[in-house]
Amino acid sequence: MRKPAAGGLVYSTDGGRMCPSCRRTLAGCVCAAPRAPSPGQGDGGVRVSRESKGRGGKTVTLIRGLMLDAGDLAALAKRLKAACGAGGTVKDGVVEVQGDHCDRLLEHLRKEGFAAKRTGG
Repeated sequence: MRKPAAGGLVYSTDGGRMCPSCRRTLAGCVCAAPRAPSPGQGDGGVRVSRESKGRGGKTVTLIRGLMLDAGDLAALAKRLKAACGAGGTVKDGVVEVQGDHCDRLLEHLRKEGFAAKRTGG
């Protein structure tokens, strides 16, 4: 016989995914330990890469590994986009800047105190 899942409600159309521990939406979860944002820390630092797959041939520069809260990440993205003179967005903690600006972004990230490295080709 199969045992029921230990979390109960997993998804609700009202709020999306639910935390199995505190039974709140993931956005309002109180049981997760708050992360202290600090530049260049995390799973090995900030990574800058170039990607064009799944974007209709358009090239974007991706910045991953920034351990910042949503407001600080949006402000940093705005400064980086202005430095490159390009558009972009922030999706799931990843900053996307339109065009191939790897070298310029690396320079600006290092000036702001991040230990940034280039990945990919």
